[in-house]
Amino acid sequence: MDVVTPASQSKAIVPDFPGFLAQIAAEIPAHCILTRSDQTKVYECDGLSLYREQPPVVLLPENEAQVIAILKACQQHNMPVVPRGSGTGLSGGATPHPQGVVIGLAKLNRIVRLDPATCTAVVGPGVRNLAISEAAAPHGLYYAPDPSSQIACSIGGNVAENSGGVHCLKYGLTVHNVIRVRVVTIEGEVIELGGEAPDAPGLNLLQAFVGSEGMLGLVTEVTVKLIPRPQLARVIMASFPSVELAGEGVTRIIADGIIPAGLELMDKRSVHMVEPFVNAGYDLDAEAILLCESDGTPDEVAEEIERVEALLKEVGASRLQVSSSETERLKFWAGRKNAFPAAGRISPDYYCMDGTIPRRHLGRVLGAIEQMESRFGLRCSNVFHAGDGNLHPLILFDANKPGEIERAEEFGAAILELCVEVGGTITGEHGVGLEKINQMCTQFSREELDAFSAFKRAFDPYGLLNPLKLIPTLVRCAEYGKMHVHQGEVRFPDIPRF
Repeated sequence: MDVVTPASQSKAIVPDFPGFLAQIAAEIPAHCILTRSDQTKVYECDGLSLYREQPPVVLLPENEAQVIAILKACQQHNMPVVPRGSGTGLSGGATPHPQGVVIGLAKLNRIVRLDPATCTAVVGPGVRNLAISEAAAPHGLYYAPDPSSQIACSIGGNVAENSGGVHCLKYGLTVHNVIRVRVVTIEGEVIELGGEAPDAPGLNLLQAFVGSEGMLGLVTEVTVKLIPRPQLARVIMASFPSVELAGEGVTRIIADGIIPAGLELMDKRSVHMVEPFVNAGYDLDAEAILLCESDGTPDEVAEEIERVEALLKEVGASRLQVSSSETERLKFWAGRKNAFPAAGRISPDYYCMDGTIPRRHLGRVLGAIEQMESRFGLRCSNVFHAGDGNLHPLILFDANKPGEIERAEEFGAAILELCVEVGGTITGEHGVGLEKINQMCTQFSREELDAFSAFKRAFDPYGLLNPLKLIPTLVRCAEYGKMHVHQGEVRFPDIPRF
């Protein structure tokens, strides 16, 4: 498999490293410049530790003026730039460039303004996701997107990856909850995309910027929407004798016009992996469990819970349990949100995938993943945002055993290509990073990839912003063998590509 690595894409850029360091030392405080090996070692990867590259220098600016100075120096001295938030990303988007600089934005962590009247908050990119909701709580408000890493992940990183979470079905991803970003370009120019008014002048570039993984500019300020905290939220935990029936339960709920606050599915292996870790009260005899949350006024919640329970009974749920308190509701969700760390109880290593499929194909895809376990000789635990078809298979492996890393990567690639085959996408919320560049050849036509490249050049004509995460070339796609490059054909041409 032709897996991209930092060394394989670093030859075209020849930075002036001594000149850059001399200039930056005159403009940035010494304590913001990390060059010793013991200092930079911790920045060698993000949450996807399969890809590692120790950066020669890490810069930790403390304000926007320093970000501007750094980027101007990078452009002048041809220095590749890799922006980094909290390092919780799962696709290698923050993997350093071997000849470049990592710019960590964690120190830009001030909540600039929180306005209950307009239900907005203006925050620095280093502000933690959960900290926004904590600051808004006294006003009865919160920030809706809640990735599993929300206790640690930064809002700047969320913007870079278009993060979601268990409540994204009803309340949307980051792109639906960010209304303005302040960005510094590679030339040190400050631009603003979006705005607090219902519309903004010029081209609507905000939605294109969210999810761009640091390839277009560095965020120095974000304005997010806040929403009123619901009066009540309750969770139904439903057990099923098969994953297929649980998937049918998801389909029936959505088909009935119900949009739950959260709708998550876990297979038996995931349940057994998580339950000893959090003691959430999961049914260990079930082949799959479904978590369905309803929120709103007490009357709205009661009506929706009643409708969902009736639908799940019709589908064949073997057990239904409704949270009786806020503590129990949070415990039900704690199991789902701790699925990734709980994998360490049963496997030395895991590889978390992120693909999206049409909901009607849940049973088919999960059945195919089960067959892949035999094909690749590895176990897979499935947890995912069932309501919007966003899969998160956890491929379990041991990096100390020869060949298991390679088989895990091949297993992941096969899952992503299956997602495209059934009309889905190669990513839902983790981004492309280094991990999925080959699969872009599977999903997108040559014309689409060329359009992506042209858009990046408009923002970054020098090719210095996160350059390892290149949009794949025609030759690369041909070598990978997954695209009819002579005609630019792609499966399901009628489906929108994101």
